[in-house]
This record gives sequence, C-alpha cells and structure tokens, in this order.
Amino acid sequence: MKKILVIQTASLGDVILATPVVEKLHDIYPQANIDFLLKYGYQDIFKDHPFIHRVIVWDKSEKKYHRLKELIEVVRDRKYDAVVNMQRFASSGLITALSGAKIRIGFNKNPLSLFFTTSVKHRFDTNKKLHETERNLKLIEGFSGNSKKYRVKLYPSKHDYAKMSQYKTVAYITISPGSLWYTKTFPETKWIELIKSLSKEYNIYLLGSKDDSALCARIIQKSEHQGCLNLAGKLTFLESVALLEDAQMNYVNDSAPMHMASSVNAPTTAIYCSTIPEFGFGPLSDRSFIVQTEKKLTCKPCGIHGLNKCPEGHFDCAYTIHNKQLMEHI
Repeated sequence: MKKILVIQTASLGDVILATPVVEKLHDIYPQANIDFLLKYGYQDIFKDHPFIHRVIVWDKSEKKYHRLKELIEVVRDRKYDAVVNMQRFASSGLITALSGAKIRIGFNKNPLSLFFTTSVKHRFDTNKKLHETERNLKLIEGFSGNSKKYRVKLYPSKHDYAKMSQYKTVAYITISPGSLWYTKTFPETKWIELIKSLSKEYNIYLLGSKDDSALCARIIQKSEHQGCLNLAGKLTFLESVALLEDAQMNYVNDSAPMHMASSVNAPTTAIYCSTIPEFGFGPLSDRSFIVQTEKKLTCKPCGIHGLNKCPEGHFDCAYTIHNKQLMEHI
C-alpha cells in the first residue's frame, strides 16, 4: 500500500469520528500516503496533521455535479491502491467505484456498494451499543489482525496551544451551546440557568461558529456572570480543540464539539435532548458524562438525527433536564 484515500463528506462530527481509521492505516502502513476527502469548510481540521498527506476538498455549494466529475478525475489521476469510503450516499459511492483503485471498501448501505471490492454491513443496533468509530474500523478489519484500540485524534499545533494559553491562566469551563439541529440544542434558558449556578471562580468560554455568536451573546448577557467570554466564530477548529483540552469541564450538545473534546481526551458533559447515546455517537473521553431527561418519554428518540422542531410540540426531552444533573459533574 503506497496510496490510500479515506472518504467522509458528511458533517464535521462524522469527519472527526473517521480519524481512528486514519490512525490505524498509518499504524499498519507507516510509509503510505494517506489522503482524506471531505466537504468544503472542514479542511482546516486536518491542518498539519502528521498522518494525512493531502486533503481533497469537495465544494458542494454550487455546480455540485460538475465538481463531482472533476473530483472523480482527480481521484483517478492519483492512482490509489485503496479507497476506504465511510459515507453512505451515492455520490461518494460513485467516486469510490470509479476511483480505479484495486481495493474499494465501503458500507453496504451505499447505493453503489455493488461496485466495491468489499462491502461491510452497517446498522444502528442500540442493543449492541456499537460506537460509530467501531463501525468505521470494521471497514478495514481485513487489513490486519491487530486488536489494538484506536482513538479519535486531532492534532492542534504548537501555535494553536500558544495562542490559547492566554485563556488558561485561571480555571475555566467551556460551553458550546449551538447545534445544526433544533432538537439537539439544549435550550437557551437552560444554559443561562447553568451559568448562574457556576462558581464565580471559573472563567466561562462560550464556543461555536459565527452562526452561534448571537446565541452566545444573549446567554452571557442574561446570565450576568462576570467571567464569561464569547469566543464563537473567533477561533479555528484546532484552536478550539486546544482550548477544550485543559478545561475543568466542557458542556456540549450531541454535536461536533463533543467529538472535538474526545479528540484530545478532554472532560466532557454531553447533553442529549432528542437523540440517545445508544446510536453510537457518544463522548469517548476517559472523563465523560451523559446527561438526559429522567422523565419517561415514549417519543424519545424521535429520530437518528436532529429535527428542525419537536414533533410533539413540547420539547420535554430538553426542558425536563434538571440543572443539578449538569452541576454534579463539576
């Protein structure tokens, strides 16, 4: 194996959960060039990654299928020995099928899995409690009998850590209050309640994208905690990871910041509203906690992914979570 391509063009969290595959491939084939294909906007997560040779970006924002055609040509020109595809959509299946690689691996749920040399069964089984990282690693199970465990891993640079050092002079807690999905987002009023309960000895940093900045500003204003700082939209992915690493606690939704915290084994309290950790996307840090409602709800979970609104109209899976459940992990 001299050239290997890993494909994951889904959300940022899914990209991070693909990293154990990169870790294992490098372990088995340390001299191989490992490239990673992802969606535009997330490429900086692998900046200066020691095991990823090249990041290939698919910009889907316009001329999606024209760029898909160009992407297939780029992949074919690279002459990969193996393509490992974790995405289950037809577009990634087409890239894999037409890659020209002798070894083409993907999940059986991909519509074009017929054209893979190896098709691996993929299913959500809440009884077996299989984590998504374990599902991904099954794709390359045949590469080695190695039983070693591989963690989710990101690599902030020395510059990232140096830039974040200014925020680490006192004990601090981070809160990442936003999510792409309404039913995965812990309500604003509940975050305010949490911050009001936290000791004034802690600095509190609110993290997220630019889209989360207004939410974070409102939370800070209404919580009246003097040690709060809105960093949403002001840090790179890897700077955020470097900051998460040394926090006393990182409060997150079932979203990408949870996986960012896992990538540096940072303490994590993950709040599950409409989803459940049994789907296999839970926190992986050694010191991690899961918080969800103690109320018996027949409507939870209402889906594998988040929704834009509560189907029942009450959002009890979020509003019946008690503040004491969050505070007990500090």
